[in-house]
Amino acid sequence: MDANFEPLPAQVARLLLDYLLAGNISPGTRLPSERRLAEELGVGRSVVREALKSLGLLGLIEVRQGDGTYVKQLESQLLPKVIEWGLLLGERRTLDLVEARQHLEVITAQLAAARRDESDLVALQEALQGMQAAEGDIETFVSYDVAFHLRVAEAAGNTVLSAVLTNIQSLLRVWITRVITDAGRSTPSYLEHVPVYDAIVNRNPAAAGAAMQAHMDAAARRLRNALEKQEEPT
Repeated sequence: MDANFEPLPAQVARLLLDYLLAGNISPGTRLPSERRLAEELGVGRSVVREALKSLGLLGLIEVRQGDGTYVKQLESQLLPKVIEWGLLLGERRTLDLVEARQHLEVITAQLAAARRDESDLVALQEALQGMQAAEGDIETFVSYDVAFHLRVAEAAGNTVLSAVLTNIQSLLRVWITRVITDAGRSTPSYLEHVPVYDAIVNRNPAAAGAAMQAHMDAAARRLRNALEKQEEPT
C-alpha cells in the first residue's frame, strides 16, 4: 500500500470499509482478530488497531469487551456523509471537530434568539416534545435531537452556519446515538435543550448562548467518556 497520499491506517480503514460494504458480511458478524487482519493485510497490528478505531468512532463496528469486534447495522443512506466527514479523522481530529461544532452551535443559538419567527418556535417545540416522548427509543430521540439543532441553525438566518451544521448532521447523528446508547438514557440531554428553547422564545441571545454552551459542554464530555470506554480490539 502506498502511504504517500494518506496515512497507512487510513488506507487500511478504507479497505476494511470496502470489505464491510461488499455485502459478504452481515450485521452482528464477528470480525477477524487484529492479528489475523494484520497478517492478511501485511501491516502491523497497531495500524489495524487505528483503522478499527476510526470505524468505531463512526459507529460502524462495535467492540465487545472480552469478546471481539462486531459489525453493526450500516445505515446506507447516511454512510456517504459519515465517510465524507469522519472516516479518516481519528480521535484527535474528531474532538477538534466537536470543539468547532460547540462554537458554531453557541453562535447560531444567539442569532436564533434574535431572529426567530413563529414558525421556528413551532418547529423547535415539536422537536423538543418529540425528544421528551422518545425516552427509551434512541433512534427517534436522535432524529428529534438533530432536527432541533438544525432548526436553531435555520432560525439563525445565516446560510453559511446552517450549511455547515447541515452537512455534518449524519456525523452528529452517529455521535449522539453513541452517547445516548452509552449513557443508557436520554433525559439529561433533553433537559439541556429546554433552556435553549426558552431563551429563544424569550428573544434572549445571551441566555440562549449560555444555555447552548452548557449543553455543548455536557455533550462533549459525554462523547469523550464514550470514546474512553471503547476498548481496543484484541
